[in-house]
Amino acid sequence: MSVAIPFLAFLLVGAFAAYHRLRLAYWAAITVTVLLACWLLGANGVATAVAALLVAAIALPLLIAPVRKALITAPLLKFFRKVLPPLSQTERIALETGSVGFEGELFTGDPDWQKLLDYPKPQLTAEEQAFLDGPVETLCKMINDWEITHVHADLPPELWDYIKVNKFFGMIIPKAYGGLGFSALAHHKVIQKLSSISSVVSSTVGVPNSLGPGELLNHYGTQEQKDHYLPRLALGQEVPCFGLTGPFAGSDATSIPDYGIVCKGEWNGANVLGVRLTFDKRYITLAPVATLIGLAFRMYDPDGLIGDTQDIGITLALLPRDTAGVEIGRRHFPLNSPFQNGPIRGKDVFIPLSQLIGGAEMAGKGWAMLNECLAVGRSITLPSTASGGAKAGAVVTGAYARIRKQFGLSVGRFEGVEEALARIGGKAYAISALSQATAAAVDRGDVPSVPSAIAKYHCTSMSREVISDVMDVIGGKGIILGPKNFAGRSWQAAPIAITVEGANIMTRSLLIFGQGAILCHPWVMKEMKAAQDPDEKRGLEEFDSNLFGHIGFAISNAVRSIWFGLTGAKIGAAPGDDYTRRYFRKLDRYSANLALMADVSMLTLGGKLKFKESLSGRLGDVLSHIYMTSAMLKRYHDEGAPQADQPLLAWAFHDSVHKIETALSDALRNFPIRPVGWLMWALIFPLGRRAEAPGDRLSRRVAALLMAPNEARARLAEGVFLTPGENNPGGRIDSYLAKAIAAEPVERKFLKALKSKGIEALDYASQLDEAVREGHITAEERAQLEELRELTLDVITVDDFDTEELRSAGFRTAAQQSESREAA
Repeated sequence: MSVAIPFLAFLLVGAFAAYHRLRLAYWAAITVTVLLACWLLGANGVATAVAALLVAAIALPLLIAPVRKALITAPLLKFFRKVLPPLSQTERIALETGSVGFEGELFTGDPDWQKLLDYPKPQLTAEEQAFLDGPVETLCKMINDWEITHVHADLPPELWDYIKVNKFFGMIIPKAYGGLGFSALAHHKVIQKLSSISSVVSSTVGVPNSLGPGELLNHYGTQEQKDHYLPRLALGQEVPCFGLTGPFAGSDATSIPDYGIVCKGEWNGANVLGVRLTFDKRYITLAPVATLIGLAFRMYDPDGLIGDTQDIGITLALLPRDTAGVEIGRRHFPLNSPFQNGPIRGKDVFIPLSQLIGGAEMAGKGWAMLNECLAVGRSITLPSTASGGAKAGAVVTGAYARIRKQFGLSVGRFEGVEEALARIGGKAYAISALSQATAAAVDRGDVPSVPSAIAKYHCTSMSREVISDVMDVIGGKGIILGPKNFAGRSWQAAPIAITVEGANIMTRSLLIFGQGAILCHPWVMKEMKAAQDPDEKRGLEEFDSNLFGHIGFAISNAVRSIWFGLTGAKIGAAPGDDYTRRYFRKLDRYSANLALMADVSMLTLGGKLKFKESLSGRLGDVLSHIYMTSAMLKRYHDEGAPQADQPLLAWAFHDSVHKIETALSDALRNFPIRPVGWLMWALIFPLGRRAEAPGDRLSRRVAALLMAPNEARARLAEGVFLTPGENNPGGRIDSYLAKAIAAEPVERKFLKALKSKGIEALDYASQLDEAVREGHITAEERAQLEELRELTLDVITVDDFDTEELRSAGFRTAAQQSESREAA
């Protein structure tokens, strides 16, 4: 036994040092001290000496810098340069334009959770809150989504006018240019509220405030461009759109075939230097009504009129609608959600260089400009739209499930419906937290390329799952379109959000982990820059420092992974309160797992990793759900850690944790190098998988929250338009909930009398009369039941139409023309 003690001490001290990330010199000093103590206490002298020699063999070459650099670092640098995956110019720009916020902590294996909790709680200014309570509320009351989607296939003129006059298109434009100058949080709240009543209106307002001329001019425009266009955009005198996607370049925006040739031409009566454009764009939101077109194209200068470079690169320009040669006005018809969307085409369209966004100096820099603005757009518009729809779906469907009865029981009491309601409530909570977190990141000054991809993908995907469950719960109420339907249009619009701003499949399999593994990793980007440094001496110094920092980091995450796996992440310091501390410990474990998997995948697969999209997608899921759960915990503590919200937090958290372990398991079982996968399994799941999906008891608690007025339900509904009105069937249903619950005891008493006391009447009104006469209910209770009957009828009634009402104008016109021909 005395022979094993020195080696056991060697391993334990090494594990302790790795877990706590002690410096190599400290590890060596502690290990030597412990070995000396072992020897003095009677450990085998030879074994102790051998262990000490192991310490010296490891520590001395690494601690003596000239030896380390000559024997280890230089050969590894040479090898690293050979295996370093080549980055295209577009990939390099994408990595360099993004910034890293708290998501960078998730790749460390030991996140600083207190840093997250110390971020200020996102709050609106008094002016922003007044805008939500005033113009936004008024606009929501003006919306008749049935008329927009079925009758007009557009916003009616009065809505267009109200949006323009009240500067809805100018939320992100600074006040100095006549805009509202709102925060990203306010932008998020406005879109969230509008989307809870109409996805067409939210899209119409959202696009000019995300990727579009306003955003681009604000960041990159010349002073002359800002002075001219921004006030006009803020006041709605110009309606903007942005042409990026084309038939042969969808998600691959860097391969756009649209081009512009530098030449001279006529502009406003003068012969000037400019660009002659040929382009074919589609899926462009607001294009049919736009007066100002932003355009992305590849710029060429074959005659060297502005420099020595022929292929200048992707460039952005502004085109007034009436520019000669522009074809615009036709519309696409996106899944019966008819927001203004259509193609833009042009051939030999001439514009001067002054129409390039940022002027001639910004020619060729369009991809960097787009990357920054795309990140902001993904962070706000689409996640906020998903949040509004999911939250509205949760509270209205909860009310519907309580009011709607089958077999004498609220349908929400059936276990199958409870499961669906729990998914709706839990995912709505997660979407709300995630969408607010990305808006807050923008307000902190980040350009959150990785979180924006996470939010875009998961908010829109979960929102689609939410509306699917909503449709299951409400049944025929959801599939019969008409003014009384609160969910049908959301169901139709759900696939739109997962398609735009980069298809979700691409976002998951390429962007999230692909960018995160390099951009957010604490060492990889530094090593890449050091390896590419033209100054050999400086490059070697930087690479040496980063390489051994990375090695220690990897060893630490391996130790932390196996420790957390063996202990179930139940031991260790963590922030939060008594309820959330265990959640933070679990996230520590998964952060270590992610960091370890990222290092092993990059080390063993090298440049091939970016082609392993299934692996990348699964590791992206791990990163996404760690980020998502951190957003939930931040929200929970920002709200004052309300006990009433714990079922929602617990359901959403356990759902994410189950998906994290599923993704890790799938990644390991399918790892391209099988022995590596087996080894990693032993480190990450030493006792097997333990996380389980939310159970029935928890699901029942979440469903109950949605089906009764309470503070947790009210918090979930914050920012959703629920004002009851003729044009808001969801708001009406929600407003009936308290009355329906209050009437339930009387209803049970009446039904009991109906079944057992011999009431002979057949119609409802006569049954109530008889129940009052027989003393089963009072006159006041009868009035309560009549009110319940009326509101229940409004909840469950669906629309019907005359056949002619459903026929299109084109059909009617054709029929009239046919009748005219027959009459002639």
